[in-house]
This record gives sequence, C-alpha cells and structure tokens, in this order.
Amino acid sequence: MGTVAVLAYPGMSLFETGIVTEVFGLPRPEFDRPWYELTICAPSDRPVQVVGGAVLQPVGGLADLVRAHTVIVPGVADVHADPPAAVLGALRAAHTRGARILSICSGAFALAAAGLLDGRRATTHWRYAEVFRARYPHLDLDPDVLYIAEDDVWTSAGSAAGLDLCLHVVRTDHGAAIANAVARRLVVQPHRDGGQAQFIEAPMPADAGDDRIAASLAWALAHLREPLSVAGLARQAHMAPRTYLRHFTRATGTSPIRWLLRQRIQASLALLETTDTPIEQVAAAVGFDAAVTFRHHFVNAMRTSPSQYRQAFRLKL
Repeated sequence: MGTVAVLAYPGMSLFETGIVTEVFGLPRPEFDRPWYELTICAPSDRPVQVVGGAVLQPVGGLADLVRAHTVIVPGVADVHADPPAAVLGALRAAHTRGARILSICSGAFALAAAGLLDGRRATTHWRYAEVFRARYPHLDLDPDVLYIAEDDVWTSAGSAAGLDLCLHVVRTDHGAAIANAVARRLVVQPHRDGGQAQFIEAPMPADAGDDRIAASLAWALAHLREPLSVAGLARQAHMAPRTYLRHFTRATGTSPIRWLLRQRIQASLALLETTDTPIEQVAAAVGFDAAVTFRHHFVNAMRTSPSQYRQAFRLKL
C-alpha cells in the first residue's frame, strides 16, 4: 500500500520508531499481497543519536519523506521548540502532494508548527496538553482520546497509542481481517477505539469488581446479537447499575453503550469483508435492531457506509 517514511531526529526515542517498523517494515508474505515499503528519513545523512546513547543511521532524506504516501512523525525531542525549518517545509510539501501525515505522542507539536493541524481536531500525550494549548491556543486539542483519524492528518496520544493508530492505518488500507492478523503477530489487542480515554485514573487497587467487569464483557461479546442493556450487564456482574457504570468506566475508559456499539461495528467488519450477507442480516447478526441504525453508527465509526466498506475490502481479499 505504498511507501511509509518515518522522521528521525537527534534525541528521539526508538520506541515510537520501533512501533512503526514492526507494523510497516516487516515483510508479510502470509498475506500474499503488496505490503508497505518503510524508509527512515532524516534532514541529513549524518548518524542520529537517540535516547540512551545509541546511534541510528537513516537511509533516506527529506526528499524521500516528501515523496512517501504516508509520513509518520514520532515524539519530538523538545515540545518547547520547533523542528528545523527544513523539516517543517518537508512536512508541508508532503501534505501538499497528498501524503497521509501521522504523529505519535508529542509529534503533534511538529505538525502544529508546520500548520498542518489548522482547522483540524488533534490529540497528543495528556501530559503535554497544557504546553500544547499554551503554544497553539487556536487549535482544537482533545487530550482525552487515544487517536484522531480524520481527513489526511492523523494524531495519536502517548507512545502505545501510536501502535493503535498504526494498526488503524492497516485496517483502513487492508481491512479488519488483515489488521487483526498483524495485531496477533504483535500479541496486542486487535482494536482500541480512537475515542477511548488515553488516561484512566485508578487510585484504588484492583479488586474483585474488575474481574466481574471482565466477565460481563466476555458474556456481552458472546451475546452481541441479543438486546443488551446496562442493567443486563450489571446483572451479569452482580452489581447495581450505578456501581457497574463506575467500575466499567474505570476499567475501560468508556461507557458500556459506546463499548457495545464499537464491538458490534467491529464484529460486522468480517461479515462485510468475507460474505455476501445482506446488510439487513449483518445488522441483525451483530445486534442492531434495524439496518438504518446500523448504517448510522457504522458511518460515525468508520467514516464510510457498510456497502462502500464491503465494496472496498471485498475487492482486496
């Protein structure tokens, strides 16, 4: 699905670059389809010293970054200073020629400095939200989510959220089945909703309530096609509804209704990709009471209709 360029710079952490390499740089012969071509790019051909004292030798320059189909900017070394003018110019040039631009963690500061977040929602690591708002008060920052993938400039929160965003790229390009296979190889959760909270406050130690929440989620996944309610889930957890809501939000960072919607949409993807089942039957199979309700929530979650999704990804399988 084209070339991926990741920006390298002095003082960077290799964790974010490692995420990008794992998802886009490893060969995937098991999929029997063209995969991504990854290039690590830097403003010069000199070795880049990274956090921990190691040295990275990039193989690409800013010209390669400008030509890439997808450009990824990991967390910047200093959130109080702009990247070099040449880097900002390359980011603008890549965007102008149609590249998809992504940031991981504080990499959003580089996109903001380049003007690529003007008029767009964006996120970054929650600990940098105050600095970001002070430096870019005109931008629409949402520091409470894992990632935001709208239009052609996508941003993600802390380092691990970058993995969620990279898997979302694979899901967007290749469909849920391929993204889930990559996640299994990485031994990570196949999908976390971008709107899920990036920081869950848990001042109290885990208790038996957490196990009961987990059990109720497993039960819900096995009964997605049935009518489900907060009261019903609370009964499965042997809790009062208000207690269940409190424990659920603490454990998952989202609400039961939003979680159920996301799971039902996720369950529908495989049916759309691999079967010719009518949309009305797909909706019923994953628990929606009407096709129109399914279409509404599908479009909100996937930014396309079920029929368009099926057309795109059935052709790729």
